Amino acid sequence: MLDALDAGEVRRWVAACVQSLDAHRAGIDRINVFPVADGDTGSNLLDTLRAALEALLRAPSADRADAGAAFGVAARGALAGARGNSGVIASQLLRGMAAALRGVDAVTGPDLVAALRSGARMAAAAVSEPAPGTMLSVLDAAATAVGDDLHGVAVAAASAAAEALRRTPEQLPVLAEAGVVDAGGRGVVVLLDALVAVVAERPAALAAAAQARADDLGTSLVTAREGGSDLYGYEVMYLLHDTDDPAADRLRDELDRLGDCVSVVGDGDGLWTVHVHCNDIGAAIEAGIDAGRPRRIRVARFADTTPAEPQRYSRDRAVVAAVRGEDLAELFVAEGVAVLRVGAAEPDPYALLEVITGTAAAHVTVLPGDTGLMSVADEAAIRAVAGGQDVVVVPCASPVQALAAIAVHDPRRRSGDDVVAMAEAAAATRRGEVVVAEADGITWVGPCAAGDVLGFADGEVVLIEPGPAGPEALTKAAIGVVERMLAAGGELVTAVVGQTAPTGLTEAVARHLRQERPDADLATHRGGQTDSVVLFGVE
Repeated sequence: MLDALDAGEVRRWVAACVQSLDAHRAGIDRINVFPVADGDTGSNLLDTLRAALEALLRAPSADRADAGAAFGVAARGALAGARGNSGVIASQLLRGMAAALRGVDAVTGPDLVAALRSGARMAAAAVSEPAPGTMLSVLDAAATAVGDDLHGVAVAAASAAAEALRRTPEQLPVLAEAGVVDAGGRGVVVLLDALVAVVAERPAALAAAAQARADDLGTSLVTAREGGSDLYGYEVMYLLHDTDDPAADRLRDELDRLGDCVSVVGDGDGLWTVHVHCNDIGAAIEAGIDAGRPRRIRVARFADTTPAEPQRYSRDRAVVAAVRGEDLAELFVAEGVAVLRVGAAEPDPYALLEVITGTAAAHVTVLPGDTGLMSVADEAAIRAVAGGQDVVVVPCASPVQALAAIAVHDPRRRSGDDVVAMAEAAAATRRGEVVVAEADGITWVGPCAAGDVLGFADGEVVLIEPGPAGPEALTKAAIGVVERMLAAGGELVTAVVGQTAPTGLTEAVARHLRQERPDADLATHRGGQTDSVVLFGVE
C-alpha cells in the first residue's frame, strides 16, 4: 500500500488509466445518449489520456522530477491531445490537479483532497453551460472526499464518484429513458478506480465499470456527436498559440455566436485548446487567427461518421521503412515496402505517420533506417496506435538490418510471428560502415584527424586509415571492416554503396572474399546515401 504518489507512481497511474480506458472504451462509447446519441466519449477520453501518457514518457526527467511536475507534464499533454468535450474536461481535471500540486514532491492524502477539488473546479470552468447528471457531477462528488490517508482518500473519491454515476439517470431524464448512466461520468469512475488500484499496488480493477457493463446497456448510435444541437454539422478543434486571456475571451464569445459546445481553455503557459460545434468552419478558424496562431486544426463532419464501428482497413498488413538515400528507398519499394524518403532536414514524425496511415493496413511493421530515425518511428507509431492501427517498430540501427528484416518478411505468417522473425533477423545482422572523419577526434583505436577514413563495426571505430580519403584508403578501410566483421563468423556480406564510394570498391571487396573467405557471399546494392561511403551487413 502506497503512502504517497511520487513522480513514477503518477506516471503509472496515467498508464493504468490508458489501459483501463482501452479495455472499456467500447462500453463507454455505447452508452452516449445525452444530449443526442453519441459514440465517441470513451474513444475521446482514451485518446486524451494517451496524449498525457505520451507527454510523460517523452519529457526529460528534469521536467517530471517530482509528483507535481509530473502532473503538470500530463496536463499539458492531455490539453494538447484533447479530443471532444470529454477530453477537454479530462485535461482540465489534470490541469487543476497540477495547479494544486505545484512543487509537491510526493502526493499524500491531504494533497489528493486538494488536487481533486482544484481539478473539479477547473473542469467545471471549461463548460459554459454545465448540466446536472453529467461528467462534472461525478467529478464534483469525487471532490468531496476527505481524509489523511492516501488510500482512504482515493477509495472515498472513487466510491463517491460511483454513487454519483448511479444517480445520473435521476438527474437527466434522457438517461433514465435509455436505461443508462452518463458516459463521461463512467469514464471518471474508470480513472478513479485506476488510481485506487495504483495506490493499493495491484492491477487496475474496474469494479464500477463492471457494474455497468456495456453488454447490458443497449443504445442506438445515430451520429458521432458528443453533445450540443444537431443543427450544427461540424466539430472544429485546434491548438492556439500566442494569445492572452482577453483575446481568448473574445474568441469564446465569437464561437458562441457561431455554434455550441464551446470550450476555450489554456494551460497557463500560452497554449490553448479550442473546441466548437458549428456550420461555418472557415469562420471558426478565422476567429482563431484573429486571436492567435491556430495549429493542428481538426475538422470532423458528424454526418460522415458511423459511431462505435471499428475502423475498416483495406489491407491486413504492411511494412513501412524510413531511409536516407534515393536508391536505397527504391530498393525497399521494389520489395513492396512503403517508404518515407528522409532528406538532409530533420525528419518529421508526422510525415512518417502519413505513410503509416496511408498504407490503409490494420497491422504495420516499421523499419527505421538508422538509430537517428528510431525516435521518429516511435513517435509516429504512438500516434498511429492512438488512431486505431496496430503498429510495431522493429529496432534497426542501419539500413542493412532493415534489409535483413524485409528479407524474412512473410505476409502469410501470423502478424506477431512475422514481427518476431523480422526483429530476430535485424538483431542477428552485424553492421559495419566506412565514413570520412569531418573533424579531429579521439576514438577507441586512437586519435583521428579530419579527412581520415574511419571503419566502424557495430557502432564502434575499429580502424583508421590516414587521409586524404582517396580510392585506395577507402577501399583498404572497406576490406578491413569486412575482415574484422567476418572474424566473428558469418556467411553473407551485404554492401550498400553510397554516393561518394569510389569506382571498383565493391569489386575489390569481392576479390578479397574470393581469395580469403570463399565461404562468404557478397550482395551489393546501390544505396545513394550521403552520410557514409559504404555500409556493410554480415549474417
